[in-house]
Amino acid sequence: MTEQPNTLISQVSKDTNHMATPTSESKNTKPTVPHPIFIEVKQRCLITAEQLKRYSEPDELPTDTRTAPDLDVGFGQQRALKALHTAIDIKASGYHVFAAGENGLGKRTVISRLLHRIAADAATPDDWVYVHNFTDPRTPVALRLPAGQATLLQHHVNNLWQQAKKRLSQRFRSDQYQSKIEAIKNNTHQKESHAYEALNAEGKQYDLALTFRSFDNKAVFVHPSQLPTDGDGHEDSSTPLSAKHKNKSPLNDSKKTNAVNADDEVSAYDNSEYEAELNNFAQKNHMQKRLSQLTIALEQIEDKANDAIETLHRSIAKRALEPLFAPVYEQFVTHPLVIEYLKAVFDDMVTHVERIVNGDDEEFVTAVLATTPSRYAVNVIVSHTPDSGAPVVFEDLPTHLNLLGHVEQITQLGTVTTDVSMIRAGALHRANGGYLLLEASHLLEHPYAWQGLKRALQSRKIKLSSLEQMLTLTGSLSLSPAPIDLDVKVILLGEADLYYELLELEPEFDAVFKVRADFHDDVIRTSDHELALVAKMADIIDYANLYPFNRYAQAALLEHLSLQAEDQDRLSLHSDLLIKLLHESNRHARLSGETIVDAHHVTQAIDDMDERSGYLRDLYWDELKNGQQLIQTQGNAVGQVNALTVVSYADSEFGMPARLTAVIQPNIGAGEILDIERDVDLGGSLHAKGMLIMTSYLRALFSQHHALNFSASLAFEQSYAHIDGDSATVSEGCALLSALANVPIDQSFAITGSMNQLGEVQAVGGINAKIAGFFDACREQELTGQQGVVIPMANVKQLMLRDDIIDAVSAGSFHIYGVYTLSEALTLMTGLPIDTMNKKSRYRKDTLFGKVLSRLMLWDDNQANDDDIDDKKSKRARKKQKARRQKKEDNKKEKRKDNHEVPVDSEHEI
Repeated sequence: MTEQPNTLISQVSKDTNHMATPTSESKNTKPTVPHPIFIEVKQRCLITAEQLKRYSEPDELPTDTRTAPDLDVGFGQQRALKALHTAIDIKASGYHVFAAGENGLGKRTVISRLLHRIAADAATPDDWVYVHNFTDPRTPVALRLPAGQATLLQHHVNNLWQQAKKRLSQRFRSDQYQSKIEAIKNNTHQKESHAYEALNAEGKQYDLALTFRSFDNKAVFVHPSQLPTDGDGHEDSSTPLSAKHKNKSPLNDSKKTNAVNADDEVSAYDNSEYEAELNNFAQKNHMQKRLSQLTIALEQIEDKANDAIETLHRSIAKRALEPLFAPVYEQFVTHPLVIEYLKAVFDDMVTHVERIVNGDDEEFVTAVLATTPSRYAVNVIVSHTPDSGAPVVFEDLPTHLNLLGHVEQITQLGTVTTDVSMIRAGALHRANGGYLLLEASHLLEHPYAWQGLKRALQSRKIKLSSLEQMLTLTGSLSLSPAPIDLDVKVILLGEADLYYELLELEPEFDAVFKVRADFHDDVIRTSDHELALVAKMADIIDYANLYPFNRYAQAALLEHLSLQAEDQDRLSLHSDLLIKLLHESNRHARLSGETIVDAHHVTQAIDDMDERSGYLRDLYWDELKNGQQLIQTQGNAVGQVNALTVVSYADSEFGMPARLTAVIQPNIGAGEILDIERDVDLGGSLHAKGMLIMTSYLRALFSQHHALNFSASLAFEQSYAHIDGDSATVSEGCALLSALANVPIDQSFAITGSMNQLGEVQAVGGINAKIAGFFDACREQELTGQQGVVIPMANVKQLMLRDDIIDAVSAGSFHIYGVYTLSEALTLMTGLPIDTMNKKSRYRKDTLFGKVLSRLMLWDDNQANDDDIDDKKSKRARKKQKARRQKKEDNKKEKRKDNHEVPVDSEHEI
C-alpha cells in the first residue's frame, strides 16, 4: 500500500469519540502452549539471514576502476538499440524513433554515443546557404553545396565585393574615363549650341531673339526691344521680357479681366499698328513651335549622351569585374545554380555600377559588423567540415523558432526591415543529413513546436514561416525563403506513459514516429553484467575526473543498485543515481584525505543521501516517540493489525507501520464491508479492488454454510491523505477474520501482501522499505525478540535489507516470515490452526474458521429466534383484533334488538 507524504504527520485528532479497539468481545489470548500447527508453519515460513541480501564478490571485480573493461555503450539496452538500428536502416518516410523509458536511465547518453559511432562513418551532408533573389527579393534562394563549400562561397563573394568596389573606384577616377566623359559632354554641348544658333538665326528673320530666362533657364523668343540692357546700354539676354512689351502683346492683353472689351482694345490702335502686331504674334508663335521641336530634339540628344555614358560605365565595369569573377566561376563550375547566382551578382554590379561607386545608396552600403551589403551577402545556414560524418544534434529548447529557424527583423526609425542576412538556422537545419534528439515533454511545452516538426517531417522540407504572423495576424512584411530539402532521423526521448498519451491524442503520431525503442530499468544480475556496470562506473569516473574506486567500493555500489532494483537477481540501470553516488562517495574519500574510494565511503554517501531525504520520516518517528502515532509492537488485540506501508515522495521513499482496524456489527446487514478510505475518497482504485477481492474471498468461504448476518468496517487509523495499492489486502483479511472470530492478533507482527480470490498471497512493491520501517518502529519501542514481519514468499528474492536488520535477524531479535496463503499468515498472527477439518469435513471448533462459523451460526440462531418471536407476536395480535371485531358486531345486534329495528332489504321498507 502506498500513501502520500502528508499521511506521515498525524495531526492528532481533537475529537474525544475515538473508536475503541474491539478487544472487549472476548478476553481470549493466544494459548500458552503453542499449537503444533503454529510451530510447523513458523518453522516452514521462517526466512534465514542468508536469504535477506545478495552480496557481490569483491574478488571477482577489478582491483580498481582503472583496470575495468571497456564500456559497452548498449549494455542492458539491446532491445532499444535494435529498434534504433531498424529505424536508421530504413530511409522511408515516418521511420523516426520514440525512445521510451523512465527518466534517469541515461537514454540520451546511450543514444548519443551510438549515433556518434554510426555518424562517424556516414557521409557528410551538404552545406546550405541563402542568397539574395534579384528577381524576387522577398523570396531568397537556397543553394546547396558540398561540405565545406558554403564558407568558401561566402569568402569569395565577400572578396569579390571588396575588390570590385576598389577596382571600380579606381577606373572611374582615371584620366582616361574623365576624358571620355568630357568628350561625350562636349559633343552634346556642341550639338546643342549649333542647334540654338541655327534657330536664333532663323528668329532674326522675324526680328526675334532667342534668350534664356534667368528664373527658370527656359529658352524663349523675344523682340530685341524687349531685351533688357545693362548700365552701358548693352542688351542683357538673361533678363526677362520687359513689362512694356508685355503690355502690348495681344496674348497678354487677352489675359485681362472680362471687363475689357475687344472693341475698346482695337480702338486704341489704328489699323496698321493692329496688323503689325498680329503679324509679329504669328511669327513669334511660329518660332516658339520651332523652339519646342528643338527642345524635343535636344532631349533626344541628351538621352543618347546618357546612353553613351551608361554604355561606357557598363563597359568599364565589365572589363573591371570579369577578371575578378572568372576564377570564382572556375571554382564552382560543377555547380550550375551557384554559377547562375554568381552571374546574377555580376550583372547586378554592372547594372548598378554608378550606385556602387557613389556609395550613397543604402542597398550598396556595408552595415556595421558586416563585410558585404545585404544585397550580396551569402548567409551560411549550415556548414560542415569535409569528411566529418553526419551531425548529431540535441536541442534542449525545442521551440518553433529553434527547430525550424526564423527570420529576424530590425526596426529603424519606426520601420521594420529585414534581409537575407537575417535568416537564422534551426535545429533541423543543423541536423539535416544526420540525427536530431529531442525531449518529448519539452517539445510539447512550446506552442506550435510539435505542429512545425510534424509538418517538416511529413513534407521532408524545412520551410521557414513567421510564427509572429501566425499568432498575431500582423500585416508586417517578411521574407519567405525557399524551402530546404530535409533528410533527418528524429529521436524523441520520453516516458512510456507520454508515448501512449500521444498515440491516443495525436492521430498522426504513429505515422511519423513508427518505431518505439523501449529502455529497460534494470538488468539480470550476473557476473558479466556486474563487470559491465563496473565499466560504466569507470567511464563516469574518467569523464568526471574522480578518484578510482576499489573492488570493495564497486561491490557496495552493485549491492545498492540491486536494492534500487528491488531484486536480488537484478541491477538497476538508472544512471542518475549511479552518478550521484560516485560523486558523493568521491567527496567522502577526498574529505578523509584518501585517493582511493573504499566501501565505507560509499556507505557514508548512501547514509547522507538517506538523511537528506528523511525529513518527513523523522517527523513520523518523533510522533511515534511522543505517543502521537498509535502503533503497538507488543501484546494482542482483536481486529487490529500492523499493516506495512511505504510512503513515496519526490526521489525518496520510506516504510512505516500503520494501524488497521476492523469493527463488526452483528445481526445488521448481509456481509457488507465498509471501506472507510474509499467512502471518503481517500482510497484509490487499486485499494478498492483489493477490498473487493478480499470480500469475495470471505463470501465464497462462509456464505455456503451460513448467512452472513453482519456488517463490517475497515479503516487505516491516523491516515489523512490518499492511499492506493492492493498490498494491504492480506492485512485487511487478517483484521476482519480476527474480528469475526473474536480472536486476538499478535501485535509483535506486521504484515503486507496482496491476495487473490483463492486466498493466495501475492508479491508487493517496496518490500525492503516496509520491513525497515517496522524494524525501526520496534527498535524505537524496544526489541523483544518476538517481533517480526510477515511478507509474501514471492518477495523473498527481492530482499536487499540493511546490515543492521540482517544482524538483528541473525541474533534472533527480529524475524521475517514468508507465506504463500492467507491461512499461513493467520496462523502466524493468531497462533491458531486456520482451516483444519474434522471427520465430517467441517472446520474444527478450535480453528479460526471454525470460530468464525460458530459466531455466524450464533448470529443466525439469534436472527431465527427473533423471527419466531415476531411470528408469535403477530398471531396473538391477529386473534385480539378478530375478537375486538366480533365483540363490536355483537354490540350492534343487541342495540338494534332493543330498538325493534328491522333490517332493510329489497322487499321491506321502514
